[in-house]
Formats: sequence, C-alpha cells, structure tokens
Amino acid sequence: MESFIQDEILNADLPLMRDLAQKAASVIKIPPTPSSNGAEVKVIRSTRRKKSISAYRQAGAIVISVPARLSKREVSRVIPEMVGKILSQEAREKVGEQDLHKRAIELLARYLPECPARPISVTWRAMSERWGSCTTVERSIRISDRLNGAPGYVLDYLLVHELIHLMIADHGPRFEALLARFELGREASAYLEGYEAGVRAGQ
Repeated sequence: MESFIQDEILNADLPLMRDLAQKAASVIKIPPTPSSNGAEVKVIRSTRRKKSISAYRQAGAIVISVPARLSKREVSRVIPEMVGKILSQEAREKVGEQDLHKRAIELLARYLPECPARPISVTWRAMSERWGSCTTVERSIRISDRLNGAPGYVLDYLLVHELIHLMIADHGPRFEALLARFELGREASAYLEGYEAGVRAGQ
C-alpha cells in the first residue's frame, strides 16, 4: 500500500492534487489492492475539516476524509494507517459458524418467507474461485472464508444469494427477481468486483 501511495498520491501530475486552494473538496481514488483487502480507497480533502481525520465504509469503498490543508506527504502517511484501522475493526467483527447459520435463518425469514426449505448447515469454506455454494439435497450452504470480516451487507448479500438456490438452481429471471429484494445488492456487487480486481492487481 505505501509504495503504491508513493507512486500515486505523490505524483505531481494528479489532476485532483494540482489546486489545493480550491474551495470544493477534492477526491483522490486509489484502485483496489490486496493491501486494502480488495477495496477501492477514496480520499476526500475537505475544506470544512480542520484537524480531525475519519475513515469509514461507503458502498464497499474505504473513504478517508482529511483536512484540505494536509500536504501530499502527510496524506500518503495517513492513508495506510486509516485503511489498517478499518480492516482491523472489521477483522474483530468476524462471524462464527453458529452466528452465520443464525444470520442465514433471519435473512430467510426477511427476504424469502415463501421458501419451503431451511438450511441445515451454513459454514465457512476456503474458496479461491467462488464466493459461495449451495447443495440443495443436503440443504447446506458454504461461504468463502475470504468474506469473514467483510462488511455485513456483503455477507448478507451472499447468504441471500445462496438461500435462493435452496429453491432455484439457476440464475434466471426468477432468481434475479428474488435477489433484487436485497436493497444493497448493487453496493455488495461493487465491493466483490473491487475485491477481485485488487487480487488480480496483486498477482
């Protein structure tokens, strides 16, 4: 992450870094990398922010808001630290398999009340090529352990996806209509795409 920031943030040709005196907040976008756990990083230079620095998740991206007066070098130092804080916080929020199963049952009742089948098991599984899988006959769902610690809405999206497969095997129109009930589906898809892009960039 730090070497990437040295190349990108300290680059004098970055259009958004040319005029730090402008009143409107400027935004620096850093593409997904393994260091950011596959998330895009957005740095917002805010003229309204005087001293404090904050970091939070928004639609899958890690957003860092800094005072507009910070130098490029100060920004480059702050970014890895704030990204690390967000990832550490999410790592502490890892979900056990018992809670994962409970979460799936709650999502089933909320989004798929007409589903006649309940999952017997919902477990984490080491998967490098897929985000999840479902075995209809055994009523078992497996979620990639890469997502343990991801934002809650991303995990919920994957669970709803696999829960639908308890009823529907393919990804046809009926499947898509049911998945569309999940309100943050677009944001979750963007997070997953960013994660994969970050992994590919690091290979």
